[in-house]
Amino acid sequence: MSLKGTQTEQNLLKAFAGESQARNRYEFFAKAAKKEGYEQIAAIFQETADQEKEHAKRFFNFLEGGMTEIVASYPAGIIGSTIENLKAAADGENEE
Repeated sequence: MSLKGTQTEQNLLKAFAGESQARNRYEFFAKAAKKEGYEQIAAIFQETADQEKEHAKRFFNFLEGGMTEIVASYPAGIIGSTIENLKAAADGENEE
């Protein structure tokens, strides 16, 4: 059964985009934590980024190629202090 042109395809693409963006945010947060000297927190952010990458890969594997138009909202936050980033990460996971 093809998903091409279905709402399911759009939902998968939105999920892929969301997980991909979350991965990048966690990598940015890891870099900030490391810069502030929080090696263990940086490692946790990096591990979480790796998990988000796996989630994105699973959604991507269901997509069948071609162009799909989606309308979605995603967080466009800033990279703050490690404390701010931990709060942003927790808030983001609660939104999912």
